[in-house]
Amino acid sequence: MEKELKHLLHLLEAENANIEWQSMMDKTTLNMSYQAWRHEPQTGPVVYRSRTVFEDATPDIVRDFFWDDEFRPKWDPMLAFFKTLEEDPQTGTTIVHWIKKFPFFCSDREYIIGRRIWESENKYYAVTKGVPYPALPKRDKPRRVELYFSSWIIKAVESRKGDGQLTACEVSLVHCEDMGIPKDVAKLGVRHGMWGAVKKLNSGLRAYQTARKAGVALSRSAQIARITTKLNMDLVETSRVEEEERGQAMEKARRQKEQFSVDWKLVVVGGVALACGLHSSAIGKALMVGAGQRLARR
Repeated sequence: MEKELKHLLHLLEAENANIEWQSMMDKTTLNMSYQAWRHEPQTGPVVYRSRTVFEDATPDIVRDFFWDDEFRPKWDPMLAFFKTLEEDPQTGTTIVHWIKKFPFFCSDREYIIGRRIWESENKYYAVTKGVPYPALPKRDKPRRVELYFSSWIIKAVESRKGDGQLTACEVSLVHCEDMGIPKDVAKLGVRHGMWGAVKKLNSGLRAYQTARKAGVALSRSAQIARITTKLNMDLVETSRVEEEERGQAMEKARRQKEQFSVDWKLVVVGGVALACGLHSSAIGKALMVGAGQRLARR
C-alpha cells in the first residue's frame, strides 16, 4: 500500500496546494475542537477534510481507538457487521469486511477495506482504502462501495490549556467515497449528520480511554494497530518534490490562462478530513418523499 501512502502524503502534507475549500464547521467543546471543509471536484465524489484536536489524549490511544473494530459498535451505530478477512503480523496490513446501516432512503452498504499504519517522528500515518477481494464476490445487496479512501495523520500537539505541554492529540483526516447516491443527497446527509457524528466519536474515545485505564484487554484489532512500518523518508521527500512540480504546473497554467484566456483547471487536493455518516433523523426532515422513494430502490 505504499502507493496509497504516497497519495496520503500528497493530500495531507501539501504545503502549496491551491484548492477551493468550503468551510462547513468550526466548533469547540470542553475537551475537543473540530473544523471541517469540503471540496467538490468536477468529477468524482466530494472530498471532505477536517482537523480534530482531542484534549488529554495520546496519539497511541487514538491510533488504537480508530483501528478497534471490536469496540467501534459501542459508539458507531452505523457499523452493523465487521470481520477481519486477512492480516499480516509482519507489517500490520489488514483487510476488513464492513457492512454499514444507512437511513431509510438508502440500503445498507458493504466495504472491503485494506488498511495499514506507518510511523515517523512521533506521527502515525494511517491509510484505509477500498480494495478488490475476489474471495468475497459482490452481491446485489448490500451494495458494495468500491471507491473509498479515508486516511489520516495522528500526532501530539500542545494543549490549549497554555501550559506548553503536548497533552493533546491532533487528527488530520481526508475522506471520500462513492456510495452510489446523488451527490446533493450525500452532501445533505453529511452536513446534517456531521456534528452528531463528531460528538459520538468524542464520547467513544473517552469511553475507550476509561476502559483502557480499567485494564480492559486489547482487542485483536488494537494489537494489529501497534504493528507499524517505519516511514521511508525518501518517499516523503519524493512527495514534496512532486508537490512542488505540481505547484509550478499550476502557476504556469495560471499565467497561460491570463495570457490566452484558456480555461485551465488543475486540481491538487491538500488537507485533512473527518467524514461523517448520514444522520437519519435530520435527513428524514430534509428530503422530499419522491426523492426518498427513488433512492430507496438503489
